[in-house]
Amino acid sequence: MEFDLQIVNRYFPDLTEAQTQQLSKFSELIADWNQRVNLISRNDIQNLPLRHILHSLAIAKTVDFHPGTRILDVGTGGGFPGIPLAIIYPECQFQLIDSVGKKIKAVSNCIESLDLGNAVAHQARAETVRDTFDFIVARAVTQLPKFLGWIRDRVRHPSANAMANGLLYLKGGDLSEEFSEFPETPTLYPIVDYFEYPEFDNKFVVHVPIALKTTS
Repeated sequence: MEFDLQIVNRYFPDLTEAQTQQLSKFSELIADWNQRVNLISRNDIQNLPLRHILHSLAIAKTVDFHPGTRILDVGTGGGFPGIPLAIIYPECQFQLIDSVGKKIKAVSNCIESLDLGNAVAHQARAETVRDTFDFIVARAVTQLPKFLGWIRDRVRHPSANAMANGLLYLKGGDLSEEFSEFPETPTLYPIVDYFEYPEFDNKFVVHVPIALKTTS
C-alpha cells in the first residue's frame, strides 16, 4: 500500500529526501504489520499520514528538541509518536516501550528496517523503566493523573530545551477535571493551531512540567 506524504511535507517543508522516504517506508511497514497485529484501526489505515504521523508530529510543532535530548515513548503501540519524531530528530535519543510483546516486535522491526540508530524498543511498563529522560511522550494511554504517577520519577533535570522537562501528552476533550487531580499547571497547545484539519478539533499537546523532587 502506498501513502501520500504530501500532507506531512506541507507542514514540515524542511524534511530531507531521506526523511520523507523513511516516513513513507514506515507507513508501508505499519500497513503490512497491521494485517497481522492490531496496531491501529484497520478501517483507519488510509488515514495513517494524517491521523497518526501528522498527529504525532504535533509534538515537534510544540517544542523543537535540542540535539542530545532523551525521550521516552510510553504505550507506543505502532510506534506513535516515537518513530515519526525519531525520524525528524536524528540527533535525539528515543526509547519506545509497550506492554504488548507483539506490538514491540512490530516496532522493533520498523526501527531496524528504517535504520534508525537513535531509537530502541522494549517490552516494558512505564513503572519498570529505570532510566531518566528529558521528556515523556504518549498518545492518550490513560487518564493523566494515573499516567503522571507512572512517570514522575523518569524525568531528569536540569532542562536543556526551551520548554521545561516533563510530559508531552497527545489527548483531546475536556481535560479540566483531570487537571484538578494533580498539582502541576499544564499548558494546552491546540493542534488545530498547527494543522488546519477538523480531525484535530479539540485535540491538544498537553505539556506538564515535572519539577525536581526536593527533600526537607
